Amino acid sequence: MIVPPAESSGASSGNPPEPRPGTPGTPGSDPRPVALTALLVGVGIEVLALVAGALVVLVELVSGGSQSLGVSLFLVVFALGVAAILAASLRGLVRGQRWSRSPVATWQILQGVVAVSSLQVGVTPWVLVALLLAVTILVLLMLRPVVEATTRDSREAA
Repeated sequence: MIVPPAESSGASSGNPPEPRPGTPGTPGSDPRPVALTALLVGVGIEVLALVAGALVVLVELVSGGSQSLGVSLFLVVFALGVAAILAASLRGLVRGQRWSRSPVATWQILQGVVAVSSLQVGVTPWVLVALLLAVTILVLLMLRPVVEATTRDSREAA
């Protein structure tokens, strides 16, 4: 930990020097990199979207609007399963655990492939949002501050 030198005005008056903003351990400071915070928000949006999508399909199924019981049940279970995996990964990212990047990256690649293939059928705002979110999250996962913040578990073991 690097300690900043004491300022002459604070040292001569007998008052301790003021901590610098952003210094870990000071009130109001957040040691989490901005890129990691953006990543957490993006993955959180995906979790909420998956749960909302599962609920929409479930309501459609219960109200009799679904034409295939099996497909609807699969979509509900799949969406909730992916949401659960992403939620666990989200918690791992917050804790700085390295394993949590892999499921998030895998989902972004799958989501991107589906979005690109959907663009061949027709351009819709939802497909564009999904593609943009997938690319953004995948890029954020590879940024140095995010990688460093999510490798705490490997540094502690060494």
